[in-house]
Amino acid sequence: MSGRPRGGLRDPLFLLALIAGLAGFVVQSGELGSADTMHRLQTAHSFWTAEPAVFPDEYPEFGVHGRGGKLYDWYGIGQPLLMLPADIVGTYIERLRVFENYNGNDPSVRNIVVSYSTNILISVLTAVICFRFLRLLNFNTSQSAAGVLALLFCTTHLHYTQNMMENNYILLLTLAGFAFQYQWLRTGSRRALLIGSVALGLNLLTRLTTGLDLLAAAFFLAFLLWFEGAHERELWKQFVNYVKVALPVYGVFLLIDRLYQYYRFGSFFDTYVHYFTIEHHLLDPSLPANYPFETPFNTGFLGALFTPEKSIFLFDPLLVLTIVIASLGWKRFHPEIRAYLIAAVLLLLAYICFYAKYTVWSGDFAWGDRYVSTAAELVAFISVPLLLRYRVELGKFIWTMGMALIVVSALIQLASLAFWLPLEIYQMETLGHPTFVVALRFKNMIAFALAKMDAWGLNNYVMKQDPWDYVHITTWNFLPFVLRRGGEAPGWVVEVCLTLWIAGLAALAWVLWRLRQVLSTSEFDREASTGVAATTR
Repeated sequence: MSGRPRGGLRDPLFLLALIAGLAGFVVQSGELGSADTMHRLQTAHSFWTAEPAVFPDEYPEFGVHGRGGKLYDWYGIGQPLLMLPADIVGTYIERLRVFENYNGNDPSVRNIVVSYSTNILISVLTAVICFRFLRLLNFNTSQSAAGVLALLFCTTHLHYTQNMMENNYILLLTLAGFAFQYQWLRTGSRRALLIGSVALGLNLLTRLTTGLDLLAAAFFLAFLLWFEGAHERELWKQFVNYVKVALPVYGVFLLIDRLYQYYRFGSFFDTYVHYFTIEHHLLDPSLPANYPFETPFNTGFLGALFTPEKSIFLFDPLLVLTIVIASLGWKRFHPEIRAYLIAAVLLLLAYICFYAKYTVWSGDFAWGDRYVSTAAELVAFISVPLLLRYRVELGKFIWTMGMALIVVSALIQLASLAFWLPLEIYQMETLGHPTFVVALRFKNMIAFALAKMDAWGLNNYVMKQDPWDYVHITTWNFLPFVLRRGGEAPGWVVEVCLTLWIAGLAALAWVLWRLRQVLSTSEFDREASTGVAATTR
């Protein structure tokens, strides 16, 4: 790579981080996006205030009884810890005199602070880590930048940037684990291995099922050594070095999770699912004995793949492009790409299989199948840098098909932002099943823009049963419009927010144009033509 210094608006990595930050800014609604995240925020709030993690009136719909009969949530501690700093700041900002006349739930000031700060931070860090990982995989700068943009705008990552479930946090930590552990394998840096292991260990605090991500990272390294023909002695040496660093780190985070479990329920060895199951059986003895894993395996497995309401191929169409490119270009792929693809696909299949029997295998109130969407994104986004790298070898037809799938994917992800996600779920209660949710979303967008929701039969009585929900699913799901629809904020505040939102969109468009301009310079053209290997930043 050229030794000339690059900085600010001439540095592709800086521009990508800026794009991620601006995208995270303009897509926010000010709400957290789901009841699950609201409950986790309340748990974070309970860590430093006198408020409980679960309010008594939320039971039995939510919460389980733990030590001393106290109500607790049934989630891991990971996302509450992530939101804790923003919760503290947001709480104090909400108490400022300027907000004393604001009826804080449409959305609340605290929610606005938490959603904006946390989602933007995760988006920026994801862009940086993704770019770093692709460069380590020897994609050139242009290909790596395209891969980052594909992840941010052409996968369900964009939806979960607006709707703050655990998905994007898990993806960030998993990508970091892959990137830093791969760097260790290439350079021998124990520091890199430690950072990667800490990232994967943090995932265990969010969901214990992310142990699958930990295994996928290890398999990625093992497959790579195998494809590169490492001798048995070398394999054993690397395994020992890996275990010496990674295993103690994983053990520490597992211990933290167990201590949190003991704090809530008085047991080191059970998971919160155990107590969730006991509680629900007491409330409803008619539940099957194997609840909450009573769904027939075929229903959940095939549902995640092929149902029009949850299919990963409909919500992340770049998966199709990855499959096509891998089928045609496998023999040309470098060992690290083969190893990554196998590990990522195995991770995706493992998640689908694990949740196939879960009582709500589909992720319930979510855009797509949220339990497997993170793994789907890991498989999907790599298709774009691969398409660029092997454009000539794949031929004109695959290139054209690939570009079409990229456009379709971007449109689907943008559509996912238009309304709060329960809209189609409420509509399906009267429209019936199966329903092609993605097509219904586009129909809703057109109908709403033309004021034809009633005329086209898209409004129903179910949507109106909860007045708060009705307000939030009948407006464009971006902060200025949510504030205006809620009617609690002064008009001038709405206008200022709208002005800032439009300015954010304009800035995002300009930075995207600037990135294209920078990547088209002769310096990057030379790099692309010679295929210079990535260096560790």
